[in-house]
Amino acid sequence: MILFDLLAGRYAQRKNHEGLDVGISGEERRRLIVTVLGELGGQVRVAELAERLGIPAVTVRRDVAALADSGSVTRSHGYVSLEPSPSDRRPAGPHCTSGPTVGLLVPSVGPYFDEIIAGVRSAATAAAARLVLGITPTGARDDQAQVEQLLESGAQGLLLAPRLRPGPDDDCEWLNSLPVPTVLVERRSPTPDGPGSQLDTIGSDHRDGVFRALRHFVGLGHGSVLLAARSDSWTAAEVRAGYAEGMRLLGMEPLPVLDTLGPDGAVADPGGLARRIADAAADGVRAVLVHSDQDAIRLPPLLRVLGLRVPADVALIAYDDMFAALAAPPLTAVAPPKRAVGEAAFALLLRRLTGGPGLPAQRTSLLPALRVRTSCGG
Repeated sequence: MILFDLLAGRYAQRKNHEGLDVGISGEERRRLIVTVLGELGGQVRVAELAERLGIPAVTVRRDVAALADSGSVTRSHGYVSLEPSPSDRRPAGPHCTSGPTVGLLVPSVGPYFDEIIAGVRSAATAAAARLVLGITPTGARDDQAQVEQLLESGAQGLLLAPRLRPGPDDDCEWLNSLPVPTVLVERRSPTPDGPGSQLDTIGSDHRDGVFRALRHFVGLGHGSVLLAARSDSWTAAEVRAGYAEGMRLLGMEPLPVLDTLGPDGAVADPGGLARRIADAAADGVRAVLVHSDQDAIRLPPLLRVLGLRVPADVALIAYDDMFAALAAPPLTAVAPPKRAVGEAAFALLLRRLTGGPGLPAQRTSLLPALRVRTSCGG
């Protein structure tokens, strides 16, 4: 960094003892900025450039704007880089990142969102894009702070799975004022005019997935189905809503949902859940849909202790299909297309980034699959 140090030192010598500019022209400052960008290479934050040079940030922003207007540099959401000459431009290869920088926010890193991240990452790699990941810890409400960090990292577009819930949600009004193209992933605005209602959305149609499970039970001769479900996520709310809708569509009365979480939000005692399922079985309800399959996997041995075998006495279908195939017996499961959601979300954002502002907002739902295994065959 010798060249950088010399240039910055030369500028410092042009300031008086009070730190005020004493004669350096705008043309000289802009030449200095271009030279330093060439020395540093890649994208540089404007604020960092100003700090390193000792030039007021407002002055650097003004000079960068003039350089961008002349085509000497490119600006992107607080970052600046040299505009490559035509002879320097090359097609993006597998190890290049000449595409956009995309920020991805997920509520947790776990089996469900791991697959979505893998889908986004695969699509981003194919597009030579840089992917920046933000994670909101479970139970936290700092989505906005995470998004601001992604933007500070140079994100030109955002893929967001914020902690939206069905119904009015004033905590997410910031979704309406995002400065870059944004796609909601496995989320949508809770009301027609709510936060993020004008954003692109893409996700699994969980209500359709639940309906597929209920229809499979009916096809096996079951006249009623019990739902055991979580209550701490958007997916859980959609599963519950899909159960109420689907039961009525199939001519059955919805039963009270068994909550798999305790009052403190922690996973409830699986033994207690097994006993409630056994009570329902004694009343003639011998088909159970369980969200998620992590909760469903615990049930067969507990039900066996209570004298109920899966599938002979109780038919089980799990929701999510992350580990269901590994259970004993292997569990029939609804499988949301998690990786495909990630790939399609990136493709939608890329279209938004390259297609201009005139494109209409899109709401895309991908259909889950029902994977039939031993726990509920037919």
